[in-house]
Amino acid sequence: MVGGPGDPGRLERLLNWVARNFELLLAVLGAITVGVLDLFGDALGEDATAGATVLVLGALASGSLRQRRRDDRLAEAVDAIQRAFQDMEMVRSLTGGEIGAELRKARETTDLWVFKGGTGTYLRAVTLPECVERARGSRSSLTFTIEVVDPTDVRACAAYARFRGSYTPAEGHLDPETWTPERTSKESYATVLAAAWHLQRLLGMTVHLYLSSTAPTLRFDMSQSRLIITQDDPSRPGLLVTENHPLHRYYRIELKQSHDQARKIELGRARRLGDDPTTDQTRDFFEDVGLPLPAVFSDTDVRQIVEKALHAANPYPI
Repeated sequence: MVGGPGDPGRLERLLNWVARNFELLLAVLGAITVGVLDLFGDALGEDATAGATVLVLGALASGSLRQRRRDDRLAEAVDAIQRAFQDMEMVRSLTGGEIGAELRKARETTDLWVFKGGTGTYLRAVTLPECVERARGSRSSLTFTIEVVDPTDVRACAAYARFRGSYTPAEGHLDPETWTPERTSKESYATVLAAAWHLQRLLGMTVHLYLSSTAPTLRFDMSQSRLIITQDDPSRPGLLVTENHPLHRYYRIELKQSHDQARKIELGRARRLGDDPTTDQTRDFFEDVGLPLPAVFSDTDVRQIVEKALHAANPYPI
């Protein structure tokens, strides 16, 4: 007969249940004992009642410890899940307005900025002036490291112009100008001029400027708290890497290696620029830093460079 009174399996299950719930059973029996002793306390004495009470508390404490061990294992599992979510937050894709929002967060709390990209239009229009203004208001130091296409490298400028002309900008981001090698050169010249102009007007600012002979397809903006990798086409997603993720350190090393292989420009040896540099001041400035403007550049071309340097429009206003 299966499942009879002498069934070993049923007895084994009963014993296992008792073992798992021993502290609870002991506490219940102890509580009953305390209740009985309370009724007959005068006859049995206080020592017996106190001893039974200690028994109940001990059983409850033992059960609590076992539950705590279970809770600790649960807490470890929860911590692991939280770490997984944190890792997901440390590296995540950005789209649309998220890119601008993360760039704003990066600018709000940093005295260090590293940029590598094509010609630095957004850097001139937004990043440089906002970071300089915040540093001036808080009277703090500010260090910029900038790498853009070498404006004197014809092949690099042509390659970058081809890249920028290879895709159609998203609706709402149409560029009024066509990307040509000449425009690429002017935009990079403008970034050099803008960096020097701000450098001369903020005490405690340091600028490390590098010119690359290769045309990048990605744009890197790194602050102390985050790295944001984007493309020149704002309709394409970007990537956010926060400072606690190993990728932030890896890219910092990668960017330094890129700077070491680029051409460094010493901005500190240039004569001072006016608040609105004249064409002669601008030409002299580029002579001073070893980047003489092409002879074919007219005064109108020089004025375009000054306008792009100091009055650039935000190309990605979202």
